[in-house]
Amino acid sequence: MTQHLLLGQTLSFIDDPLTQGWEWSYRHTSRGAVLIDGGRIAAVGEADGLRAAYPDVPVTDYGNALISAGFVDAHMHYPQTAIIASWGKRLIDWLNLYTFPEEMRFGDPDYTAAVAGRALDLALDNGTTTVVSYCTIHPESVEAFFDAAAVRGMAVVGGKTCMDRDTAPAGLRDTAQAAYDQSKTLLEKWHGRGRASYAITPRFSPTSTVGQLEALGALWAEHPECLMQTHLSEQVDEIAWMRSIYPDARDYLDTYERYGLLGGRGLYGHAIHLEPREVDRLAEVGGRLIHCPTSNTFIGSGLFDMTGLARRGIAVGLATDVGGGSSFSMLRTMAAAYEVAQLRGVALHPAQLWWLATEGSARALHMGGQIGHLGAGAAADIAVIDLTSTPVIAQRVARAESLWDALFPTIMLGDDRAIRDVWVGGVRCERV
Repeated sequence: MTQHLLLGQTLSFIDDPLTQGWEWSYRHTSRGAVLIDGGRIAAVGEADGLRAAYPDVPVTDYGNALISAGFVDAHMHYPQTAIIASWGKRLIDWLNLYTFPEEMRFGDPDYTAAVAGRALDLALDNGTTTVVSYCTIHPESVEAFFDAAAVRGMAVVGGKTCMDRDTAPAGLRDTAQAAYDQSKTLLEKWHGRGRASYAITPRFSPTSTVGQLEALGALWAEHPECLMQTHLSEQVDEIAWMRSIYPDARDYLDTYERYGLLGGRGLYGHAIHLEPREVDRLAEVGGRLIHCPTSNTFIGSGLFDMTGLARRGIAVGLATDVGGGSSFSMLRTMAAAYEVAQLRGVALHPAQLWWLATEGSARALHMGGQIGHLGAGAAADIAVIDLTSTPVIAQRVARAESLWDALFPTIMLGDDRAIRDVWVGGVRCERV
C-alpha cells in the first residue's frame, strides 16, 4: 500500500477532556498533515515539515477542512436500519411493534446481506468508521455483518443477539444451548479475523432465561478477551418488568452479575436509571457504559448522567443506537448528548463531545490508540470535516474566534453534508 499525505487542519487528543479539563486535552494544528503508510497513520504534524520530509508522496490538500479520526459508534442495531424513525411509544411497545417483526426477516441471507451493506454505507457516509452492532438470533445476520465490514475494510464489533424467554416472540427465540453453541462457533470464526471483533450478546435479561445467561456467562469466562454487550436500566417500566421476572435481584445489574456477565470488558447500553450499588460495582470492575442520547430522547427513556459517571472513573462511549436512535450521524448524536447534559445542568464542551465520538468510544471498547485516534500507530480511519457545509453553518463560522467556535456549529447543525471525505484503513471510500 502506498503512502499518502493529507493536508488540512488536524485535531487529536492527548488526554480525556471529561475528567482532565478540556483546555489542555487536545492538539490542534491549523495547517497540519497526516501521513498514511500501509493502512496506518505514520505521522501527524505541521504540513510544511511533513511535505519537506516526504516530497515524493502523493498529496490530498483539504484546505481549511478538519482532518479527524473517524467516528466510533459504540452501540447500534444494524438489523433495525429499515425501521429507523418509526413512530412509537415506549421501549417495550417499540420492540413489539417494529423491532421484533423486522428482526424476524434476518433468517433470509439475501435480505440480511442487503441491510448489512446499507447500514455500513450509511455509517461511512456520516464519517463513522467503526460500529458496534447487535445482530439478530440468526447466525446469518452475524455472517452478513462481518462479511460486509470486511469488504469495506472496517473495524467492527458484533455478535448474535440471544433471547430464549417467552417474553420474546416465538420467531426470535433460541435456547440456552443454541445461544452458547452458535455464539461460540461465530466467535471462533470471526474474532480477530481481519478487523472483526466478537461480542457475546444477550439482548437484555428480561428476554433471557437464567439458563441462557449462565451459558453466555460461561462462554465469556472461556473467552475473556471478547467483549460482552447488553442493555441496562434504559427505562423505568423496563426495570419494573425486569423485577417482575427476577424478583430476588438486588437491582438490574445483579441479573448480569449473578451469572458471570459483569466485567471490565462488558458494554452496558443506556444505563440511565442506575442505583448507587450499580454505580459502585461498575466503577469497581471497570464496566463500560454506552450513552445513546438520540434514542433516549426519541422513546422518552431519560437523561444519562454523563459527568457524574465520568467523575466516578467509569469509561463512557457514545452511540447512535439505530434504529431506536433517530440518526446514523455521530454529529447529531453529539448534539443530542449536549442537549441531554444541558437538561441535567451541564454544558458539555465541544472538545468533550468530539472526544466521546472518537477517542472516548474507542477507549470504552478497549481499543484506545488503535481506532478513533489521529496519531502515529493508529489505523488510518479518518473523517474529513467541512466546517462550512451549509449556509447557516458558514455564517456562524465566519464569526468564530477559535477552533471550538468553528467546530461547534457543525456539531449542532451538521449532517452527512459536513463529511467531505472518509478514509478506512488508509483507503479513500467511495461515497454512496
